[in-house]
Amino acid sequence: MEEKKLDLNSIIGFVLIFGILIWIMYQNKPSDATIAAEKAKKELVAKENANKSVATQVAATPAVVVAGDSTQLAQAQKTLGSFAYSATLPSAKNDFTTIENELVKLKIANKGGYIVEATLKSFEKFKKGSGQLVELIKDNNANLNIQLQTIDNRTLNTKDLYFEPTLMKVGADQILSMKLKAGANEYLEYKYILKPNDYMVGFDLHSQGLNKVLNTAKPLDFEWSLKTYRNEKSITYEDRYTDIRYEYEEGKVNSTGLGKDTEDTPVKVSYIAFKQHFFSTILLTDKPFLTSKLHSTKLVADETIDTVFTKQLRANVPLAFSNGEIDYKMNWYFGPSDYKTLKQFDKNLEKIIPLGWGIFGWINKFIFIPLFGFLSNTIGLSLGIAIIIFTILIKIAMSPITFKSFLSQAKMKVLRPEITELGEKYKKDAMKKQQETMKLYNKAGVNPMAGCIPALIQIPFMYASFQFFPSAFELRQKSFLWADDLSSFDAVVKLPFHIPLYGDHISLFPIMAAIAIFFYMKMTSGDQQMAAPQQEGMPDMAKMMKYMIYISPVMMLIFFNSYGAGLSLYNFISNLITIGIMFVIKRYFIDSDKIHAQIQENKLKEPKKQGKFQQKLQEVMEQAEAQKAKDKKK
Repeated sequence: MEEKKLDLNSIIGFVLIFGILIWIMYQNKPSDATIAAEKAKKELVAKENANKSVATQVAATPAVVVAGDSTQLAQAQKTLGSFAYSATLPSAKNDFTTIENELVKLKIANKGGYIVEATLKSFEKFKKGSGQLVELIKDNNANLNIQLQTIDNRTLNTKDLYFEPTLMKVGADQILSMKLKAGANEYLEYKYILKPNDYMVGFDLHSQGLNKVLNTAKPLDFEWSLKTYRNEKSITYEDRYTDIRYEYEEGKVNSTGLGKDTEDTPVKVSYIAFKQHFFSTILLTDKPFLTSKLHSTKLVADETIDTVFTKQLRANVPLAFSNGEIDYKMNWYFGPSDYKTLKQFDKNLEKIIPLGWGIFGWINKFIFIPLFGFLSNTIGLSLGIAIIIFTILIKIAMSPITFKSFLSQAKMKVLRPEITELGEKYKKDAMKKQQETMKLYNKAGVNPMAGCIPALIQIPFMYASFQFFPSAFELRQKSFLWADDLSSFDAVVKLPFHIPLYGDHISLFPIMAAIAIFFYMKMTSGDQQMAAPQQEGMPDMAKMMKYMIYISPVMMLIFFNSYGAGLSLYNFISNLITIGIMFVIKRYFIDSDKIHAQIQENKLKEPKKQGKFQQKLQEVMEQAEAQKAKDKKK
């Protein structure tokens, strides 16, 4: 009872205290006059803070000042400081200036002074006959901005300010001057220079008289961004070859990569390329940017939904002051990602084309590109026929290597019974078996590596083709047989559903290539299995080859279904020719009986001097055998 009584007293006490607090608060409630005074005081403070904010950061879109309106001019000066002058000019409205030549059409806005539309007049998007020209820039997918730090602590963005345009012609060149003015003779200028029949646009960026307006203690932040439009039939294929490529440290070229969200910070950058599959927008500078921040974001998460854009690309670089002013001579390139076109500028731009590194790149640059260019441009063959003849010539050039490979396999096949016999004789001594096998090879004049080396030589050419055909701009929208575009997939059936890894269509050239590689592997697997007996402790190659006969065609079918038809056509013709060459060599050049007789004759002769590789291998085996004997004695 005592505990309950205590709880009740506590409750009553809390209620009384709460009531007293309410009464005190009511008694001390401010009068209406006091409340009004406090409200006015708060509004004044808020207004002062807003004015301070305006003094340090420009509004998104400054108001246009009507000439002679001193009130508006005073307000603009609070917002823009010295650059309020630009808002008083007739150009301070959303007008545009268009310059164009035979190849490109550019639309430059007064607001921001940058290119808001860039159209390539010779190319159509998606497919030939679509009637839609390739537009690299349109509908605010690009942005160019310089952040200006003024000496009165304002941060202004050029994208929000109005430039004054002046268009003139010097000879056949069109020159558009866009000036952001802080006074009659104080300005930041973008100068666009467009020559006839040229994808390259001059872009001079300099200031005059702004050393008294801008804070020159640190460089200006220059930001360029582009949300890349899809221009090809396959958005997945186009996205795969879209990234940022750049030249840095006097000639090195690299890329940000193809990840979902990638970033690089190269130094001494001389150009930045927003490269799409077949078209590029490139910024070049005469004075390398000392630092940079390049960022790429993948926008294609689901190709059935994300069908408009491929990637968001952005570059931030510093613009350094020289004697208190900005002075850069730059260029914009709006045009095809075509090796020959880019190489003509002699600025290392052709390196943005992914032709492969090392020997793969050399094969493409010095063999594939010149040969294919000769067939398609000089002779003037249709692109499909050019691919077929190109493949035939490559395979004929490689036929001596193919012959040596098959001949080596035939010799190993003849020796297989004796190698098997050695395996049985020394099955408990793997090292001894290897030594005796090497002696047999030496007596017979057979090099077990002779079959592998020719095959290895052909691998770089195969890999080079995987780089060459997807990058060959010549194939874009060129038809052959049922394929309306050799640079994209040759769909003959559109599926009502999407198969993971395969896609929503059936391409015919990959099916033909898969069938050809199946028969090629079927014909060669028997010889390879008979030529190479299984070694103790090694995987069963016969079983692996049996699986590969079926796995390789399926992988090719899946991999090539969404790739360009030109690459599938090349692989189909290549495997078809290899089958033909192999048939001719086996039928007319390789005689197992003659090879056997030659091997037996070689055995009776003085053994040939071993090659360096065989000598080294023999030495290793002998050392291992000696160590083994030594260990047994212990």
